[in-house]
Amino acid sequence: MSRVLSTEEARVAIRQIQSIVSGGFTEQITHLDAQGRVLSDPNIWDGPLASQFRSTTWPETKVALDSAKHELERLRTQLETIAQNIFAAGGGA
Repeated sequence: MSRVLSTEEARVAIRQIQSIVSGGFTEQITHLDAQGRVLSDPNIWDGPLASQFRSTTWPETKVALDSAKHELERLRTQLETIAQNIFAAGGGA
């Protein structure tokens, strides 16, 4: 027999994670991306370090940020499904 437990602490933690992901964290990643694109423009910033930023640092960082944003959205979606299932099975509202 599987155990189903839905505490108020679990409910609060799930909602907090969803709020962080939906409300701020992914938005901050979007802002980082915008500023990275600004710094990638040689008309705004140029020189040896700027060139290194454009060719290596930013592309690698952008891939990591995009991946993190995708994974956070996946986490938010999974938590929504998990919360609905647990709360329904456990009688939570």
